[in-house]
Amino acid sequence: MDHLFNSADDVTTALGGTGYLADDALATITFLATRLNRPILLEGEPGTGKTALAEGLAQALDLKLIRLQCYEGIDATQALYDWDFPRQILHLRTVEALSRDERHDPKALEAELFDERFLLARPVLQALREAPCVLLIDEIDRADDEFEAFLLEVLSTWQVTIPELGTIAAATPPIVVLTSNRTRELHDALKRRCLYHWIDHPGLARELEIVRTRLPEVSAALAEQVVTLVQRLRTSGELIKPPGVAETLDWARALETVGATRLDPEVAAATLGAALKYREDSERIRASLDKLLTA
Repeated sequence: MDHLFNSADDVTTALGGTGYLADDALATITFLATRLNRPILLEGEPGTGKTALAEGLAQALDLKLIRLQCYEGIDATQALYDWDFPRQILHLRTVEALSRDERHDPKALEAELFDERFLLARPVLQALREAPCVLLIDEIDRADDEFEAFLLEVLSTWQVTIPELGTIAAATPPIVVLTSNRTRELHDALKRRCLYHWIDHPGLARELEIVRTRLPEVSAALAEQVVTLVQRLRTSGELIKPPGVAETLDWARALETVGATRLDPEVAAATLGAALKYREDSERIRASLDKLLTA
């Protein structure tokens, strides 16, 4: 891969142009990943900007973003390729209809069925063929050990073998970003293949900067009130699921949409669903909004 960035500062500047504010450590890891052709493994709480990094990189570098959303039970077929069975059947019927009186070579017909035109490329194969691009492998911790092993092999060789077509290799390795919410521990082999970074919730000043950058239409006073309250919610230790940066942005956007100019208990309670996603959390915080907003 050509050098996409000359320094970590270049990463910071490029991502900043998309509205993504990376700290020095994350910018450095991203710079190294592009120089060393290594995947980036991002772990952290939901809503801390892991997925947004891949989106920001694709936008900053004007590259296609290809996303593989992991889930329990995902296997190589969903990630790699499949055959378009309905089109294969249609092809068979068409051949039979046009050539009823001719003898067919079974091997030739079989080869036709596994022609490139019937191949359905899934995200991993698509990324290998279309690189340079950004491949986002989201929530890898939801997949199982077998899928991890498959993924490790692809990320180590940048190629896959399709028995009917042969080996497909990436001329230029894609930029790969893996994210994990750490619902389970990933295997050391996969971690060793990647450059690792833990993304934590930002402090008040950085989160306020993120809101002001991403949502310039929100007043400075309202943005500060929202961020201050979210910071208090996170440190309260009372919530099942504390809000992430994504929820902070959603809440600020919701308040601006309803025309709020300040965060008072009434408007905060009405829009709380933008920030909190559990009934127990919402009930607990609604009961203490007066205290939280005046603390």
